[in-house]
Amino acid sequence: MANLGIPQNTIEILQKYQFRFQKKFGQNFLIDTHVLDKIIDSAGITKEDCVLEIGPGIGTMTQYLAENAREVVAVEIDKALIPILEETLSAYDNVTVINDDILKVDVNRIVEEKNAGKPIKVVANLPYYITTPIIMGLFENHVPIESITIMVQKEVADRMQVGPGTKDYGALSLAVQYYAKPEIVANVPPNCFMPRPNVGSAVIRLTRHDKPPVLVRDEAFLFRLIRASFNQRRKTLINGLSNAGIAGVTKESVGTALEEMGLSQTIRGEALTLEQFAMLSDRLFKNKAQTL
Repeated sequence: MANLGIPQNTIEILQKYQFRFQKKFGQNFLIDTHVLDKIIDSAGITKEDCVLEIGPGIGTMTQYLAENAREVVAVEIDKALIPILEETLSAYDNVTVINDDILKVDVNRIVEEKNAGKPIKVVANLPYYITTPIIMGLFENHVPIESITIMVQKEVADRMQVGPGTKDYGALSLAVQYYAKPEIVANVPPNCFMPRPNVGSAVIRLTRHDKPPVLVRDEAFLFRLIRASFNQRRKTLINGLSNAGIAGVTKESVGTALEEMGLSQTIRGEALTLEQFAMLSDRLFKNKAQTL
């Protein structure tokens, strides 16, 4: 089968099927064999691996994955791409294509059926608008995952790996770092895609922690606090959290907790580390339990 990483082969198959790019799906197909090799290499794909690919498109990366992995499950939302994938992946008997929205797919069931419940590797080229829900969905549903290697908008990749005190630091940084170790492995310019996006992209690998770097009484409560802390970035942490409508979280309780932690009453969310958010969460959770 023709290597779709070569632009001419991609153009041919798109013309053959008179494919129209859908803006709503944020479709940009990779046309650079070096980048494809880099993704496979960074994801550490071996013949032992079962890989979940999100958004295979016309099957460009899927071909590379099928050559290197034991088994590939590719989830594609656009039904117009299914006949194309049937052709481009016809040479491989280790690929299953599912035409569905990844946010509605029971990934735990796929892991059970295809990999006996053992951790899988996830590889994806994700559009900007859906990056966060997909990554958080995989982590929060505790899907057995070894790593997620994804192509995302450069600024989103930056946001995932920065620390406190920077303008990119926010709820996504904290959530990703709670579940995984993020590492940008390649920057990818717009000319590596068809159609060409307006922004640069990056490949980032998220290696799942065996256990989170901080222990908290209630994970869901921690993330409610984190989201509320960044909803209104200009506000102090006390005002942001007390306005969020979280049971048992008041100006007084947040003020007391900050004082106990030796932090200023005027501190903002972006100044706190993950460890500090965990400490704050446990103090407020204890307070909430006592007031209910």
